[in-house]
Amino acid sequence: MDRIEESGGDGVGLRWVGSGGSSSRWVDGSEVGSDETPPWSRLQGEDFRNRYGGLGSGSAKRRLAKKPRRVDSLDVEAMAIAGAHAHHKKEISTWQTLALAFQTLGVVYGDVGTSPLYVFSSVFSKVPITSEVDILGALSVVVYTIALVPLAKYVFIVLKANDNGEGGTFALYSLICRYANVSMLPNRQTADEQISSYRLKVPTPELERALSIKDFLERRNSLKTLLLLLVLLGTSLIIGDGILTPAMSVMSAVSGLQGEIKGFGPNAVVYVSIAILVGLFSIQRFGTGKVGYSFAPTVALWFFSLASIGIYNLCVHGFTVLRALNPFYIYLFFMKNGRHAWSSLGGCVLCITGAEAMFADLGHFSVRSIQIAFTSVVFPSLLLAYMGQAAYLTQNPTSVERIFYDCVPDGLFWPVFVVATLAAMIASQAMISATFSCVKQSMALGCFPRMKIVHTSKRLMGQIYIPIINWFLMIMCVLVVATFRSTTDIANAYGIAEVGVMMVSTGLVTLVMFLIWQVNIFLALCFPIIFGMIELIYLSAVLAKILEGGWLPLAFASFFLLVMYVWNYGSVLKYRSEVRDKISMDLMLELGSTLGTVRVPGIGLLYNELVQGVPSILGQFLLSLPAIHSTLVFVCIKYVPVPVVPQEERFLFRRICPRDYHMFRCVARYGYKDVRKEDHHSFEQLLLESLVKFLKSEARNCALEAHLNELDLESASVRQRDNDSASVRWDIDSASVRSRESGPTADVSDDLRTPLMHDQRLEQTGISRPEEDSTELPSSMMPSDEDPSIEYELSAIREAVESGFTYLLGDGDVRARKDSWFIKKLAINYFYAFLRRNCRRGAAVLKVPHMNIIEVGMTYMV
Repeated sequence: MDRIEESGGDGVGLRWVGSGGSSSRWVDGSEVGSDETPPWSRLQGEDFRNRYGGLGSGSAKRRLAKKPRRVDSLDVEAMAIAGAHAHHKKEISTWQTLALAFQTLGVVYGDVGTSPLYVFSSVFSKVPITSEVDILGALSVVVYTIALVPLAKYVFIVLKANDNGEGGTFALYSLICRYANVSMLPNRQTADEQISSYRLKVPTPELERALSIKDFLERRNSLKTLLLLLVLLGTSLIIGDGILTPAMSVMSAVSGLQGEIKGFGPNAVVYVSIAILVGLFSIQRFGTGKVGYSFAPTVALWFFSLASIGIYNLCVHGFTVLRALNPFYIYLFFMKNGRHAWSSLGGCVLCITGAEAMFADLGHFSVRSIQIAFTSVVFPSLLLAYMGQAAYLTQNPTSVERIFYDCVPDGLFWPVFVVATLAAMIASQAMISATFSCVKQSMALGCFPRMKIVHTSKRLMGQIYIPIINWFLMIMCVLVVATFRSTTDIANAYGIAEVGVMMVSTGLVTLVMFLIWQVNIFLALCFPIIFGMIELIYLSAVLAKILEGGWLPLAFASFFLLVMYVWNYGSVLKYRSEVRDKISMDLMLELGSTLGTVRVPGIGLLYNELVQGVPSILGQFLLSLPAIHSTLVFVCIKYVPVPVVPQEERFLFRRICPRDYHMFRCVARYGYKDVRKEDHHSFEQLLLESLVKFLKSEARNCALEAHLNELDLESASVRQRDNDSASVRWDIDSASVRSRESGPTADVSDDLRTPLMHDQRLEQTGISRPEEDSTELPSSMMPSDEDPSIEYELSAIREAVESGFTYLLGDGDVRARKDSWFIKKLAINYFYAFLRRNCRRGAAVLKVPHMNIIEVGMTYMV
């Protein structure tokens, strides 16, 4: 964690929200300004001495200092959980792989499959067809672009850089964050590395080069910020794709009616496209589960149509276009057309739109299934479609504006039009769903304001719907169609977004090659040199069209990049403030088991973001409430940079303070693909079961520790025969000290050390470690209902549960200090504050009734 240099006062305000249990609670409604002194220093005189045993305000301030870091029992518990539950992916059979490959056609390849609708019309809008070289050169550029970028780069290289089967820019970022400590949010724990899906499979031994790169990244905050900005830029461009893809695909499909229906002009194309888009976004709230079954057959029929139409045109108009497989025609194309050929690359790049979807949608399928589908169906169909169109243009060069529909055989226009329209809608649907997934991942990793997420499927957790994002995309799509009114101008904007996402993926995969794969340096450099050069050439071509519509994706990306970065920046400052102001353990021990107030029956779940230490928000509750619950659990909802955390590895517990305090910490860990569908009753039940399991495991460890201490005493008596009396006395005294330290009333630091001592002594004495549910221990050592040490706490837990759960929430406001820079004040006091006021917080996120909530407000000066 980075050292915190900034400091400032904090304020507190408490407001009434409701109460849990059977009795109501009174709360002071006064508020304190942010410039006033901290609440702990205001406790003076008789009131302070009565509540806190005579401690002075200066003493209270000194005791707020953090203690040195020690080994956390959460780490030991995480090791036990990971060892007891091994998770291995099941091998997928050949038939299952083929079934997944068929399903990928409807989800992954809808966007790249609809590109033949508009590629050649966009290319030849910049380069007029005056000879056969123009057609062969443009076809050669398209063929080799598809072969190099989607096939060579994504299918055979990028797909292997997955995060336990998950793909996309955030998956690459989480993969890098697990291997190197480059995350901007300093909440990394050793316990997280024990999650079964956390461990990395490094193909080769660690090399000095990989370690030096790792240290280089971890030491420089500027590089961490640059890496985060790169990931956020890629995500922003993908969200921009969610706006441009529906507009481009639907308009390209509808424009085919212009030459078929008399009087169907550009205005009609715009109106029909807007109607289809409004209908498409309106049905998003129903989910794509039922409609999804028809996606794969429809897109499979579309690829069959592309291949069939291509073969038909090759047979009718000749196979001379096969000469375009010779890359020399690319050279002739640029020599003949010069700058116009370079400008036409903005249309050529549209042939690979949606290639990023192969990697982004990897989590729903497997690498092998996506590879099989692309190499056996998508790639051949696209080649035949473009070759057939080129063959038709050799005989009919004036049909370039409606090249796709003009080359359709007579009598098949309407069936092909219906299939094309459905394929365009499916491509749009896939991009909209991908946008929802990107926003959800951004929210999980603390880079996007929390919004309402609706789960549209009970079986598939990936099918989600975000209302605000859906209506925002719909409004933007309608505005794009109504403003540009032409697929040519939209294509200019479309290319910038696609090339930008590809360049981000190239940079992140290169870092993975150097840092994690540790491949040969020359092979690793070939990847960014070859593919980066291709993408830079395309980027230079599309950036030249900024004034012709290319500014649109840049505007979208800039807006979402600003939102995500400011939210992440404010969240990091808020977390560091909580770490800076947390309460020291010395002060908790001075307060005693009553915490300086009255303990009443009930379980208080105090939500905070700290994974270690006592949050300062507890002090605000002790100052403001006349009583506190008999059992307190500090709950931290933490998103770990892994796709999914298994349910049995979800909760980690540890004890805070001695046993009579009845205070525990619970870290609930979720992956960025996990969905929190449980309501508060289910969450309470899961948490309670994990707490009871923790108490029994703790009692088992204490019993085993006591047994091992007895063995130490026996071995000490044996050693007495061979050693002098002074040495014997020293051994016995050490054994007795260890016995007292491991007893049930041990101090909190000794309680943390007990599991580690347990493992070491098991190895020394040759006793095998018991499994989680093992019953091989002697009955005197096993916790039971008659064991007073465990029965006391279990009965206290049962009594607290009968009184009900109360959710203690802290509403922390973040304000920039008066001496901060103007940009920081603008970002924190206005932009970040606006986002916090308008995002989901507290009860809305936790799905808790308001009558079960007590909320305290705090102000952190950063």
